[in-house]
Amino acid sequence: MTILIDTHDKEGLIYQISSVILKMDCNIEKNDEFVDRENNHFFMRTQIEANKNISKDEIYTNLKGILPENSNIRIFDNHKKSIVILCSKEAHCLGDILMKYDTKEIDVEIKGIISNHTNLEYLAQKFNIPYFYISHTESNWRELTLKQCKILNPSFIILAKYMQILPNEFVMEFENQIINIHHSFLPAFIGANPYKQAFDRGVKMIGATAHFVNNELDCGPIICQDIIQVNHTYTWKDMKKVGKTIERVVLSKAMELAFENRIFIHQNKTIIF
Repeated sequence: MTILIDTHDKEGLIYQISSVILKMDCNIEKNDEFVDRENNHFFMRTQIEANKNISKDEIYTNLKGILPENSNIRIFDNHKKSIVILCSKEAHCLGDILMKYDTKEIDVEIKGIISNHTNLEYLAQKFNIPYFYISHTESNWRELTLKQCKILNPSFIILAKYMQILPNEFVMEFENQIINIHHSFLPAFIGANPYKQAFDRGVKMIGATAHFVNNELDCGPIICQDIIQVNHTYTWKDMKKVGKTIERVVLSKAMELAFENRIFIHQNKTIIF
């Protein structure tokens, strides 16, 4: 099991938490902690080998009893996560996920692919993944997409270059479960065609950002980022081409961190172990 705790910091928390876990005859295999001194907030990620006679509810109750009020406790079994992938026309992120899924590089269950175009259906067929075409030209496409995601009920929704803005009710339904790959080094160049924006600005590096989706465009908590150097010889199309490589790498890394329960979201930031 993996236990994630974040709470108001106080003296002796690590000792108290560890003592409770050991008293339940559970073995601590790995422990990471961090204190945000500015906000006096404590974060701890603990991997345990649980006593088979102890349930998650019992662990939760025992920990809740010794922690400050309003503490957040999340406990995860070591089961594989499930995802739904949303995509549009660009294949590089979707193809990368499917290849890593097929070769077991990522241990995940793909429940389905939802797209507002039919362009990438052939990829879904190659990997025997259900494909749901919901055109954004339909007046109720938002409701239909949300309904399908609810039916599939994934651990996470991955926006693999899904070029539509999700409505507030969708984001609230899957709060902190939607991961997007943005084709620039946020917070710069939000919105459409960031490579053209970057080219016009004369940047010397380009990047990609994976973040959780919230109700502000491209402003959700950042999970990871990467960059590559460019120079005056690059056209905006050259930037877009090399940017696709960064997008694949960054999205893959963000998924790995999420699947391994390594991410805390606090305010609009992430703490990652």
